[in-house]
Amino acid sequence: MHKPQILVVEDDAPVRNLITTTLKTQDYKYIVAGTGERAIMEASTHQPDIVLLDLGLPDMDGVEVIGRIRSWSNMPIIVISARSEDSDKIEALDAGADDYLTKPFSVEELLARLRATLRRLTIMQTDAGESVFTNGKLKIDYAAGCAWLGDSELHLTSTEYKLLCLMARNIGKVLTHTYITRNVWGSSWDNDVASLRVFMATLRKKLESEPGSPQYIQTHIGVGYRMLKVE
Repeated sequence: MHKPQILVVEDDAPVRNLITTTLKTQDYKYIVAGTGERAIMEASTHQPDIVLLDLGLPDMDGVEVIGRIRSWSNMPIIVISARSEDSDKIEALDAGADDYLTKPFSVEELLARLRATLRRLTIMQTDAGESVFTNGKLKIDYAAGCAWLGDSELHLTSTEYKLLCLMARNIGKVLTHTYITRNVWGSSWDNDVASLRVFMATLRKKLESEPGSPQYIQTHIGVGYRMLKVE
């Protein structure tokens, strides 16, 4: 049975030891890196299942690490950072991070995020045998892991793609914030709902010709979102 391999990018020894000890108790394999350059090298060499990334690295900002990995891979990246400002979270998510945990964090929450990410990877692999979804000009090719709007491919982050697929599989249904966050992040923390709003905003910019008057994804204020059927 495949044992997931996690790349831990953290220069603070006590935090790194806490994370690796936690991974070891759950039988995860792991690699460690204390700098951005080392992280990029380990990611390209070992192709880990998930990257746990601190932003405050000694040689470069973690956001740059995200950007460089995203230039060649969609491997899931979970940021674990002491930066708690919304602007920091938005910057990391916009760069291509899949999730964001703020220090201090609970071991239980970290493990929940890892389990949810691994479930998503399994679903994406299963989706490879499914057919193409179409809705108006939107097309999702599950086998290729890509989406198009008309003749133009949508350049989506891995989380944006997961959100789009979740909405597509439930077309016409109102999905609550809790339902979406539990399916995408494995939990429904306040931070998850804030992240969901950010991802939905960026997804709409790529999907809708007029984000202020959405054609595909409708907001139900205080409740959630729904993908509309487009003729």
